[in-house]
Amino acid sequence: MALLALGLMSGTSCDGISAALVRFQGRTLRVLADETLPYSEILRTRLLQAAALPAPGLSGLHMELGEYFARAALHLLRRARVAPKRVAVIGSHGHTVYHGPDDPIPSTLQLGEPAVIAERTGIPVVANFRARDVAAGGQGAPLVPAFDEALFGGGPLRALQNIGGMANIAIVGRGYQTVAFDTGPGNCLLDLMAQRISRGRLRYDRNGAMARRGRIDIRAVARLWSLPYFRRRPPKSTGRELFNDALLSRVFGRRRSSHPYDVLATLTYFTAWSIAESLKCFAPSRLREVIVSGGSVFNRTLMDHLKTCVAPMPVHSIKHYGIPPQAKEPVAFAFLALRAIRGRTNHLPHTTGARATRILGCLTPAAP
Repeated sequence: MALLALGLMSGTSCDGISAALVRFQGRTLRVLADETLPYSEILRTRLLQAAALPAPGLSGLHMELGEYFARAALHLLRRARVAPKRVAVIGSHGHTVYHGPDDPIPSTLQLGEPAVIAERTGIPVVANFRARDVAAGGQGAPLVPAFDEALFGGGPLRALQNIGGMANIAIVGRGYQTVAFDTGPGNCLLDLMAQRISRGRLRYDRNGAMARRGRIDIRAVARLWSLPYFRRRPPKSTGRELFNDALLSRVFGRRRSSHPYDVLATLTYFTAWSIAESLKCFAPSRLREVIVSGGSVFNRTLMDHLKTCVAPMPVHSIKHYGIPPQAKEPVAFAFLALRAIRGRTNHLPHTTGARATRILGCLTPAAP
């Protein structure tokens, strides 16, 4: 029987809410509609500063973001001409404002109140996926590999590389126990520099055009690679708590202001190079291909670097497999939510470090 599910995702790039409406039937899926609704500059700034907000401000932002998620869901349904009552569940990842699975008291916090989403849409919502994995001793990430394994696990050995704000990978294939982890920064540092260079006029480096104007500083690449995170074996995850403005100051110092294009060129190259090096360290040598998803698919400079760094292994967009590049993560959370309401496990504990399999996510039912 075919079921419709809707996925919602707000990544660390803080660019907007990605939504996807998906029809699942057996082991197949079809993306019926997808879009990314951009945040206003005011809301985006608040999200970037959310970790420093006092409790009242954080609580208000949590509810407000729930309204934005609900609007994104309803807007997509109207565009697809699908009535909300036809949708079995919404899977909402929320917006991560803090992720500290290695803290003395492990924790993770995602904003976007699911009760608001359920109230406005009339659809059951599964949200807060990461917390249960952390409670079970895991990193709370990456969670998408459960979807990767379901979709690609029966085929040849492949690397599923998503490059959003952070870059994460899942290595899946027939007869192979999936390995997954965050390879390091994705767009987060690139966007930061693009906004600086353009004095806020641009949110990101369109097509990687600005990065092409700079020169790569190999010594800075080595300084970035010397971070202890890259030596850790999976399971592991990271975020803005490590890859942020303070890190750029330590690595580049005054060069950020005097040679900003060189900094952006170096960071773009490092994102691709760190993915390739992570594959060398933690992936088997018989990989068939690298399948890339996320907004960075459209960054030509980054993709050219990645193809060079992993050659002769081919690099393809996930679009070749019927999933729009920016829709992959919301599609995955639609899948995880559908698993949850069916009472089925929806993560891979050997990739997150959790003690055993769990059903992740909290269910907010639709109004009776």
